[in-house]
Amino acid sequence: MPLTAASNRIHPTAVIGPEVQLGERNVVGPYCVLQGPVTIGDDNYLASHVVIGGAGEVRGHAMTASWEEPFDGGPVQIGSRNVLKEFVTISGGWAGRTTLGDDCFVMTKVHINHDGRIGDEVTLSAMAVTAGHVTVEEGANLGLGVVVHQRLTVPAGSMVGMQSAVTNELPPYAVSMGVPARPARLNTYRLDKLDVPRDQHAALAAVVLEGSRDTSGLDARLRGAVEAWLDRTLC
Repeated sequence: MPLTAASNRIHPTAVIGPEVQLGERNVVGPYCVLQGPVTIGDDNYLASHVVIGGAGEVRGHAMTASWEEPFDGGPVQIGSRNVLKEFVTISGGWAGRTTLGDDCFVMTKVHINHDGRIGDEVTLSAMAVTAGHVTVEEGANLGLGVVVHQRLTVPAGSMVGMQSAVTNELPPYAVSMGVPARPARLNTYRLDKLDVPRDQHAALAAVVLEGSRDTSGLDARLRGAVEAWLDRTLC
């Protein structure tokens, strides 16, 4: 039997598989299906028809009735205080696990594919799709209908405009858009939330928009994500 706290509110039409562990004060709406090894923290809201776990979308993966029997596949781990709206789907891991952090807002019909790693405070707008092994770092925001190619990283504090296709590595703390997506300007909304002074924006823009590799003038809170992006794009 799944392990669930008494404080959870679970609609009677929801299907909770035998390998699901729920924390406290979660709401699981009508016709949700939680299957395979799934661990969910506290205070999450799952609207109707949310599907979490089970076989990843990989040819040759064993397709079994993981909503009612043990599943020989990768797990899903979800943190706390997330909102998952109608028809969100999160596949189980294939090579490893699929993870969703804390305080995320995941809108209707979003799909997070196998082995995805979604950080804290991420916003995924309606019908966004992340392919297998995609990482979305803390505070990133994907607009309506964004698609992200497999094994890429959507970096911290970045914003990707609606209907963009992410086919290469994008810089952190920038707004990118288009097909393929390209950086256009700094994401001042996220920088303001982090209380980064405006007089430090020029140093950041020099690196993420203008080609400099000098990170010495960056706010210390930004340097880690920027240097990680530089390492990923090092020729």
